[in-house]
Amino acid sequence: MCWWSQKNSRNGKERSLMAELSYREALNRAMAEELARDPDVFLMGEEVGLYQGAYKVSKGLLEKFGEGRIIDTPITEAGFVGVGIGAAMCGLRPIIELMTWNFSFVAFDQIVNNAAKLRYMSGGKLKIPIVFRGPQGAAHQLAAQHSQTVDALYSHFPGLVVVAPATPRDAYGLLKSAIRDDNPVIFLESEVLYNAKGPVEDNEFLLPIGKGEIKREGTDVTVVAWNKMLYVALTAAERLSQQGISAEVIDPRTLRPLDDELIFNSVRKTNHCVIVEESWPQNSAGAEISDRVHRQCFDYLDAPVARVNSQDVPMPYAKYLEHAVMPEVSQVIDAVKLVLYIED
Repeated sequence: MCWWSQKNSRNGKERSLMAELSYREALNRAMAEELARDPDVFLMGEEVGLYQGAYKVSKGLLEKFGEGRIIDTPITEAGFVGVGIGAAMCGLRPIIELMTWNFSFVAFDQIVNNAAKLRYMSGGKLKIPIVFRGPQGAAHQLAAQHSQTVDALYSHFPGLVVVAPATPRDAYGLLKSAIRDDNPVIFLESEVLYNAKGPVEDNEFLLPIGKGEIKREGTDVTVVAWNKMLYVALTAAERLSQQGISAEVIDPRTLRPLDDELIFNSVRKTNHCVIVEESWPQNSAGAEISDRVHRQCFDYLDAPVARVNSQDVPMPYAKYLEHAVMPEVSQVIDAVKLVLYIED
């Protein structure tokens, strides 16, 4: 299925043909293009070569680029993450695939104490152009140890860039930018998004890190959401529109650095804000955004910022309990009505 860029078409400028790609295909295309463009780029991780990735994101890359650049590793995250950081210090541009971000905890010291710090501690003499990528969050009965979100955890540390795209187009454009960035980038994907499809331009493009996007324009309330919670927010916004409530949905796309002005300008227009995130409520990325909105938009707010999070418990295995823990569309609708002082 192909799409014409509506914006370009309206402006009468050169039109871009858009193909419908899955999130997985968009990531694969971004890596393939960067591997072809720059011989210093390589991919390393568990089963990224012969098995083509646990989620087939690296499908076809071994055949195209060979064992020297698509490297299978033992099950030793601290080891291959450390090797990747060393390679980045020497001028290469590694892409390190973590089968899930839950496994990054055994490589935490490498990421936080080496990747995040070395450029600073070397007075800028060392660059660390490395991307750590993989899925985070719940993905249907993966239970307590494999369902965690890490966006707040890694956003805490200066020296790390944290990207969390929701759409195939954003995943493509931001991964290419992340690979070309001279800083370590935490690239957060989602198992349940890998099959999500959307239009992606056929022509090569990059999206700027640190810039969010208005995914749906509105006038009554600002809803901030990223990664797979964007789809929960958009569904809620659609249902709210049927009740005469206009919600503007903002996807920051990058959590560090955060596109403050995009969020602030929306809140100054709507005077209300709801934040939707998958993580637990305490010390979350949403808590940081809420703090910034309260401090910078206090005079514009007609109600305190409301947040919708997962329940503050380890993820249960049972399907119906997992649904009970995760943020739902109905909770977002309730939060919007709460800040708008609407009673059913």
